[in-house]
Amino acid sequence: MPLSKFFRRRITASKMTINQHLPWPIKVALFAVVIGIGGAIAMWTYDLGRSFAFGPKFSPEQMSELQEKVSSLTAERDKLLATAATIESQQNIEKSMQKQLADQINALTAENNKIKDDLAFFESLMPSANRPQGITLQKAKIELVGNQLRYRTLVMQGGKAVREFSGEMHISLTLVQDGKPAMMEFPDPRSGESAKLKLSFKHYQRMEGQITLPEGVTVKSAQMTVLEKGELRAKQNVSL
Repeated sequence: MPLSKFFRRRITASKMTINQHLPWPIKVALFAVVIGIGGAIAMWTYDLGRSFAFGPKFSPEQMSELQEKVSSLTAERDKLLATAATIESQQNIEKSMQKQLADQINALTAENNKIKDDLAFFESLMPSANRPQGITLQKAKIELVGNQLRYRTLVMQGGKAVREFSGEMHISLTLVQDGKPAMMEFPDPRSGESAKLKLSFKHYQRMEGQITLPEGVTVKSAQMTVLEKGELRAKQNVSL
């Protein structure tokens, strides 16, 4: 056999027989190292992402400073809430006082009107050539409040020889209802004896009350009359 062929066969044999087999413990160790490195890279990437997304981590000193600011703002908020509650309470007190004052003013106004009526009566008792004789209506007033018609008047008897007067008062209203003219008598003649506005006095009698109006009516004018046994003794038109 030639020498060159011998060496070619030896080299070919060597190539065919080389086979590098690693023991399985070493393979497991290498696999674990690769997994560890990959996990470390993943954790580093996660921390880097959090740093970009949420900003840098706070130090304990910064956390303490933020807690102090939160406490300060909370205390300031509670203080403002307490101040607001105090102001609201004062406003409620002021509203209550204003209502009481308004009620007192209304009561004083009503009392003042009664005093004026009484003054008018006493003035009528004084000797005067211009003093009206017989039955008269003084200080007659009618005002509309919502669907209530409030009336007030002073029925007086003048003259030297005064007597005990006994009669009744009526109020006639001219209305517009559903676009048509209408009349309303108060009290209603069909309501009976008990509903009449009875008069019984020697010098004067104050009459006041209210009338409930039907829905959708408009009052155009009003007239008060005083009757004695069906005969007219006094009449006065009242403007609203």
